Amino acid sequence: MALQAITTPKFTWFPYEGFTFSLGLTEGESAWTSGHTSAAFDETVGKMTVTGTMEQQARIAYTKVLTILEGAGFGPEDVVRITENVTVSGIGDYEAAVAVRKELFGGHEPVVSTIIVERLVRRTAFLEVELMAKKGGGRELMVASESREAGTWQRSAVKEGTDGAVYLPTVVPIDADGNVVFAGDFVSQYAYCLDKADDLLQRAGMSIDQAVTTYDYSTPATRDVYKGTHRVRKERLGGAGVYPGAGGILMSRLHHPESLIAIDVTASRHPLELVNPGWSRYDTLTYAPGIKAGRTLYMSGFASLDMKTQEVLYPGDMAAQAEVTYGSIIELLTHAGLGAENLLWTTEYCVESALPVYREVAPVRERMLKAPWPASTGGICKALLRPEFMLEVLPMALYPEDKA
Repeated sequence: MALQAITTPKFTWFPYEGFTFSLGLTEGESAWTSGHTSAAFDETVGKMTVTGTMEQQARIAYTKVLTILEGAGFGPEDVVRITENVTVSGIGDYEAAVAVRKELFGGHEPVVSTIIVERLVRRTAFLEVELMAKKGGGRELMVASESREAGTWQRSAVKEGTDGAVYLPTVVPIDADGNVVFAGDFVSQYAYCLDKADDLLQRAGMSIDQAVTTYDYSTPATRDVYKGTHRVRKERLGGAGVYPGAGGILMSRLHHPESLIAIDVTASRHPLELVNPGWSRYDTLTYAPGIKAGRTLYMSGFASLDMKTQEVLYPGDMAAQAEVTYGSIIELLTHAGLGAENLLWTTEYCVESALPVYREVAPVRERMLKAPWPASTGGICKALLRPEFMLEVLPMALYPEDKA
């Protein structure tokens, strides 16, 4: 069974044909949407616009992604995971978006991942929402009230979705009373978050050894001490013989002014298998380029890096960096026996200073990727771990049943 693009005549906010991303993808009893803000095409000015309060934007964004799911035969009760990308300028009004979500989903509680982004492509947008759904809403491993005790920012369930994927809510260094732990100590906050992720997984009958991705969000001030995470990760990860994929994105602030780190962890019920085309740089790192678990290929973030010399390629040239980045992703897919048509999901993080040339990425995607086009989200970050990077892409792919 192959991935299918979701189409629906009810999606009227803008003409979606011709983009290098799909509204969403479906396969069997699962579906994934791209990220959507409240943006709509305004014929009077001839371009996409975003207006309104956080509450108004959240209502439109959720209506859009739920309309996409409806086009594939899914309802709110089927949603397993929600990712809310909230801008730094929108954090203060975030509770208004939470209230809209609770109203729309009622008693159904998906896993909620909350990512603080510097801003979104549309400058006036406060919120971008993406959904993952499975018929029946997935299997609940922990109810929302339990997970809050483990240091998450918002109450959120822990659920198992498609192909044995287990989603945790974003873990932040904030205790059950709402206080930041280890203030000013980045490495200790990082360790705290991994330990809390392990606690969540242990209580769900698993462990951090089964993590397939750990995407972390920190601040530019942590660059000088970020190498301290190597020891923390080496002590806590890789117990199954395979380190998880990883990505590192920098924002000017996170969920709390004193929070220096936030981590999104996904785990899998399946045995983990390293996927590496032979890139020796990963031999000494505490993350892997790819992990096959069941039918899913989870991947680390990719940027414009020479895999042998670890030199940043094409500083200042967005199109060239995008080509190297997607070239590495395609090389990994090819090594895994897959192609661009098997890409399920991509999240692109563009550095804020490079936003004026971010449009140069689309032609690269059009040339290197294929229909049905992955479900995709784009966010603007303050910086990336290497100052020369302009773009980092977090990808995921799905094996067809005959290749699993």
